[in-house]
Amino acid sequence: MDVKIEDSWKSVLTEEFEKLYFGKLTEFVHNEYRTHTVFPPAKLIFNAFDQCPFDQLKVVILGQDPYHGPGQAHGAHGLCFSVNEGVDFPPSLRNIFKELNGDVNKPIPTSGSLIDWAKQGVLLLNATLTVRAHQAGSHQKKGWEEFTDAVIHRINEEKEHVVFILWGSYAIRKGEFIDRNKHLVLTSVHPSPLSASRGFFGNKHFSKTNDFLVAHQQKPIIW
Repeated sequence: MDVKIEDSWKSVLTEEFEKLYFGKLTEFVHNEYRTHTVFPPAKLIFNAFDQCPFDQLKVVILGQDPYHGPGQAHGAHGLCFSVNEGVDFPPSLRNIFKELNGDVNKPIPTSGSLIDWAKQGVLLLNATLTVRAHQAGSHQKKGWEEFTDAVIHRINEEKEHVVFILWGSYAIRKGEFIDRNKHLVLTSVHPSPLSASRGFFGNKHFSKTNDFLVAHQQKPIIW
């Protein structure tokens, strides 16, 4: 199957694209875009990969679903937690920026787009890459989780000294198999307002990431 995705990822994931489940997933997703409003726009489904080639990847931040609610959904552009320029910050993203400010003293930005992180080697990966408007979880258990598990397995096996940032129990479970001897795995509660005060604020994941990258002769991320 010819999937429109950045070349280095295409070579890494070629076998995955030929599997039966991926064919069924593709059929489901095509039908959903024909019959419903789905986010992100179809051309941006693999935007996280397109903006962060496999050979440049240094950090993985794992989300769950694309934004789907009123206002936020139109900001969805295929990067977890990120929204397009001009879109109000969703609550979790606002808390990410608060922690960033407290950790590395970065002023709260005016834009909610994290595309500059992606271009520096941060894979902003949602576990499920599409969602029906206003219906959280509507594209779960259709094959996306199997695909994104395979992505994490490939990174785990084929790269060294990657930082995996796992916020919340869902992301932590999804990353249980990551080799802690090869990679740095940072975990905390989710940045959602429901949990952020119970251990997200003060986790210092941004500075810990850069300390690890520098210790392994890699350029730190300009958050």
